[in-house]
Amino acid sequence: MHPDHEARFLRDINKNIGIVHRVCHTYFANNTLEREDVFQEIMYQLWRSFTQFKGDSKFSTWMYRVALNTAIAHVRRSIRTPRTTELTEAADQAVDMNERISEQEDVERLYAAIQTLTEVDKAIIFLHLEDHSYDEIASITGLTKTNVSVRLVRIKRALKDQLEKTS
Repeated sequence: MHPDHEARFLRDINKNIGIVHRVCHTYFANNTLEREDVFQEIMYQLWRSFTQFKGDSKFSTWMYRVALNTAIAHVRRSIRTPRTTELTEAADQAVDMNERISEQEDVERLYAAIQTLTEVDKAIIFLHLEDHSYDEIASITGLTKTNVSVRLVRIKRALKDQLEKTS
């Protein structure tokens, strides 16, 4: 890679690194080791595919697309590969949930409800919560704007139902 391209890559990645952290937390909130592995995998995929980024969209849109696709692919591989699970830091923290303030409990309940969604629906609600427009969500996910709108209504209803069951 040309040194100018490398410098641009590093600048743009550092400017938008929160995207990767949020995607990893959305898909792997309860597994610190897997979250770290996926973070590294996303960074590798971003580096590997950077030469293919032509600037047809915003860098952050491209970055979301790569990060979400990598996370979803990892989830799908994990589902096909049986594994034993260990008690993680997140599980240890869940034991102490009574000590958390109610606002934090609400956030945790929302993340737990989001974990019940399909991979694509997780991506849609994640981008919506990040204040992306329907057009941006459609561009990142490859769905139509209408499909994004319809799915968001269904996702919000499903999350509301899930949260009402756990309260």
